[in-house]
Amino acid sequence: MSSGPGFLALAPHRSGTASLLSDAARRRGMEVTVLPADGVPERYRGREDGHYYGGPRFGSRVADPLGVALLEPHDGWLDALPGAFTGRSVSRVPLSEARRRTGPLFVKPPTDKSFPAAVHRDGACLPQPPPGSEDPLVQISEVVTWEDEFRLYLLDGEIRTGSRYAVHGLLDPAPLAGHPQEAAVHAFAGRLIEECGDTLPGGVVVDVGRMSRPGRAVGWAVVEANMAWFSTVYAADPDRALDVVLRSAGPGSLVRERDLTFRRARPAEPASRA
Repeated sequence: MSSGPGFLALAPHRSGTASLLSDAARRRGMEVTVLPADGVPERYRGREDGHYYGGPRFGSRVADPLGVALLEPHDGWLDALPGAFTGRSVSRVPLSEARRRTGPLFVKPPTDKSFPAAVHRDGACLPQPPPGSEDPLVQISEVVTWEDEFRLYLLDGEIRTGSRYAVHGLLDPAPLAGHPQEAAVHAFAGRLIEECGDTLPGGVVVDVGRMSRPGRAVGWAVVEANMAWFSTVYAADPDRALDVVLRSAGPGSLVRERDLTFRRARPAEPASRA
């Protein structure tokens, strides 16, 4: 194992966040490499000092060769939260059942993001499961209006950095630091962490916002939680965000005991032919 700061491996598909995190990693002396589409070059295998940023499908394929553990929230995290933090009805149902629901309804796909998370007129608008595949669980919730939404990078229950990312559903990034809602964001997130922090990985991204719906006062609620190693930085501090990314997708040998349950499952081995 290298005694240096290690390396950051990026998926082939580049993004603005990947560039920001690359610059932050180089500032602290890390090597940065863009992996080829066909996998992990031999020189990066077995080093035990690797980290990853990129998409989940490619990540699942390269995590083992890189020796990286990908940490992510449990699929049912949001619908298991107390109503005081969700502020709305949230549940997971098989896709086939969701397709029979009347709308409008907000539907979020499985972790593989096989279709866009969006408000749908009714369940019939959703895609059918691919032929011969399992009936995946999807998350459905009542339709609400988000006044503004904020992304928080959490490291061991501490907000390392954050960003507003949307206003009334439209992308509008702004730093959390100095924002008029900064104190309110910290207060709500503090209550969430105090009561439910043990249900999240040590390195994770949580989105929160001010939510409204007819007949109800505007209030704070959790939008969702995501893996830090596949989240957009927006206007957050990339150096501080990198701290969280490195924890969320770092050497498997360094995963803390509390985080073992959040480790992304290895992809199933293909059936061998007789």
